[in-house]
Amino acid sequence: MCGIVGYIGHQQACPILLKGLHRLEYRGYDSAGVSMINEHGELNVYKAKGKVADLESFLTDKDDSGTIGIAHTRWATHGIPCRENAHPHFSSSGTLSLIHNGIIENYASLKEKLIAKGFSFVSETDTEVLVQLIEYYKQEHKSNLLSAVQRALKQVIGAYAIAVLDKNNPDEIIAARKSSPLAIGLGENEYFLASDATPLVEYTHRIIYLNDDEIAIINRHEGLRCVTIQGELVDHEVSEINIDLGAIEKGGYEHFMLKEIFEQPRCLLDCMRGRISSDGTEIRLSSVIDHGKRLINAHRFIIVACGTSWHAGLIGKNLIENFCRIPVEVAYASEFRYSDPVINNNDVVIAISQSGETADTLAAIELARDRGAFVYGIVNSVGSSIARNTDTGAYIHVGPEIGVASTKAFTGQVTVLTMLALCIAKERNTISQEDLESALQELLLIPDKIEEILKSNDSIASLSRTFTYAHNFIYLGRGYNYPVALEGALKLKEISYIHAEGYPAAEMKHGPIALIDAEMPVVVLATNKKLYEKVLSNIQEIKARQGKVIALVIKGDDVISRIADYVIELPETTDFLYPLLASIPLQLLAYHIAVCKGKDVDQPRNLAKSVTVE
Repeated sequence: MCGIVGYIGHQQACPILLKGLHRLEYRGYDSAGVSMINEHGELNVYKAKGKVADLESFLTDKDDSGTIGIAHTRWATHGIPCRENAHPHFSSSGTLSLIHNGIIENYASLKEKLIAKGFSFVSETDTEVLVQLIEYYKQEHKSNLLSAVQRALKQVIGAYAIAVLDKNNPDEIIAARKSSPLAIGLGENEYFLASDATPLVEYTHRIIYLNDDEIAIINRHEGLRCVTIQGELVDHEVSEINIDLGAIEKGGYEHFMLKEIFEQPRCLLDCMRGRISSDGTEIRLSSVIDHGKRLINAHRFIIVACGTSWHAGLIGKNLIENFCRIPVEVAYASEFRYSDPVINNNDVVIAISQSGETADTLAAIELARDRGAFVYGIVNSVGSSIARNTDTGAYIHVGPEIGVASTKAFTGQVTVLTMLALCIAKERNTISQEDLESALQELLLIPDKIEEILKSNDSIASLSRTFTYAHNFIYLGRGYNYPVALEGALKLKEISYIHAEGYPAAEMKHGPIALIDAEMPVVVLATNKKLYEKVLSNIQEIKARQGKVIALVIKGDDVISRIADYVIELPETTDFLYPLLASIPLQLLAYHIAVCKGKDVDQPRNLAKSVTVE
């Protein structure tokens, strides 16, 4: 959600900024802009509604020179998507330009005060209020930019990551963060700034991450120093980030989403590597080794997450309760943070987020820690805020996920939750060694079984063309497959804009059955061996009302396969691992329906990859 890029050094800034914006397109946005100071000391700001490509076209005949600059992709919060509301924003005097991720909650009251002091505004944004406030303090106190930024940020309520240019000081960028990520790349006599590491890895692997309430002063001649809002010097460890540049390119696939679906066999091997022995007899998680007593003796687990990660959390609940015999609650992080939850110091809160920067999940972590809970993070992005603000945790190690609709991160999260449950169960003696080895050996076979499913891509693509007409879908599953039904429905909604809902199969009779007719496709996950007959009955009820059934069945099924209109076969595995297999054809189904409808699969409308505001 929104993207920041900055550069100061010896190269021309604009090409670096634009390439960085392209790298951040996966985050979701509706407008883009750049600001540079040229060799004559002129501060130029160029903005465009739409994609980065529209900004590049707008720049064709403009002066885009300069070796210092900032750039932004905006996801609308305050004000409609348009050029006036796009970033960067000017101050009234035209001497400052600023870009901003986040939300200034008290912008309205600040704006009233500034208007009373003679400031005027050309946009509807909270961001323009901030740049005007900085200018006010700069003028009122005749101070330098750093002091003005410090004073202004002390007045701000909300979340922000900002970068500011001052035409009167063309050798410096001021950047700051609170509850919104900001990374600084360290080059040779040059510095790079970005919302995350993806725009930086082409130029440097040496990165520092700002913490909340910190300000970075990046000077062409004096280098980098960091201070708090109060002015205290801060030292930072430099992180070495090794992201394969090829991992953030399409690699011959039509879309990032399709590439990431096909990467899942390798990604899940990477996720398990070093954690499960090659013969499937041992499992080791460093988090359980280092914090075993806290995890093993937990009275309760509370899983907090949003969206796809919440669906993974529902699967995690089943896994932990079934294997570890510890009660688990799953909460939307956005609700958890405002619900005044009952938490004690025997609870373990598991926070799940692909980006590690989800604002609601970060706030849930802060609340849990304040109330004495032990917090376990499951994230993909190394060095992210959640990784730094939890007591322990596990990376899913699936590589950068560029497509907005999550695919490999979901299966990576489920894989980590599976390993966590098995590891804790082993330490609690709630699973026998024989059953543990059986589970681990079956888990190691999952990547090969996903490879087998991916061979059905062409047939699923053909099937998808049949359903481009649909206005609604229902997804049904039971047990471990119920969260997969929710996730399958979410994928379809996200990228094809077809309304879809997931339900426990038994709940169909409690309302949704009223929707069943010849125009209603129903996806049924029919791999639950214990409840097979009950799911079969659900399918017969759908067929009796002329509903169209797409059934996911175990290979060799000869009962449901004769009743369903369309069948997708899955290799056999144990019940608790079917979410890892069943999610693959549902991802492909959503993808191909969206492609048939001509939708922007990688950047669906109104969505953002990393939701860094409430």
